[in-house]
Amino acid sequence: MERRQFGNTDMRVSVLGFGGYEIAMKGEEKTVKEVEQLLSTALENGVNVIDTASSYNSSEALIGKSMSHRRNDYYLFSKLGEGTSVGLPYPDWDVRNVRPSIERSLKDLKTDYLDLILIHSCSEAVLRQGDLIEAVQRLKQEGLARYIGYSGDSTDALYAIQTNAFDALQTSLNLADQEAIDLTLDEAAKRSMGVIAKRPVTNVVWEREGAENAPDTYVKRMKKLDYPFSKADSDTLIEMSLRFVLTYPQVHTAIVGTADPEHLLENVLSVSKGKLSDGDLHLIRSRWKEAGEPAWAGLK
Repeated sequence: MERRQFGNTDMRVSVLGFGGYEIAMKGEEKTVKEVEQLLSTALENGVNVIDTASSYNSSEALIGKSMSHRRNDYYLFSKLGEGTSVGLPYPDWDVRNVRPSIERSLKDLKTDYLDLILIHSCSEAVLRQGDLIEAVQRLKQEGLARYIGYSGDSTDALYAIQTNAFDALQTSLNLADQEAIDLTLDEAAKRSMGVIAKRPVTNVVWEREGAENAPDTYVKRMKKLDYPFSKADSDTLIEMSLRFVLTYPQVHTAIVGTADPEHLLENVLSVSKGKLSDGDLHLIRSRWKEAGEPAWAGLK
């Protein structure tokens, strides 16, 4: 598994990261044993990034119960920002939720620290108030999080980068979501930020139209983009999307969520094939520039 230097941090991260949402989807939650088997498979195949969030139902608790005994084997990324929607006392983005949120995450994850804590997709207006950024900076100063970052898209992400307050950016990038290539990737690279790609397999919209993880936005975009390879089988499309994302050197790790060990191993195989050819990359970018619409912002 290829590893890339994660910005100015001391982390060398696997280009494929494990996303913790799907193991805790409502009605489909996995058992601790199943999660342990799944994550052990990930680690044994070179994955060393586990990405989760306080808002991902029981994801943090499942990861903590199943993998805390191997805490030194992986980097642990999580997110905060939600409030009453995840059982905290104050509204979303209220700075008073920051400490109780991370304390709950650390307890559920059975760890003393996070390698990275990300502010989860708040607006530029919230960031401009300053107190939320200051609150996560204090978490870093106290060692509860080794590094801090912002998870989001479009001009919100651009503002977050330009504050020079963050070590990392997590942003959407895939076949149907390419705004970051022109708007934020180079800006993050100029500041030596670690960059995490979310939704790198385009939420598999070609086989799950109407499903929770297949937003209508991507379905409509893919139909209009009509790539020459759009009729290929799902495995080929997933591979194309994931390798497309990792062709960009500004991206250090791409987070893919799955609850299926076979899908995990297929993703490992896909990233092992490396970057796309110049021809394939040109084809994808050309179609985006020809068929894409100015309003196609990064999907939050």
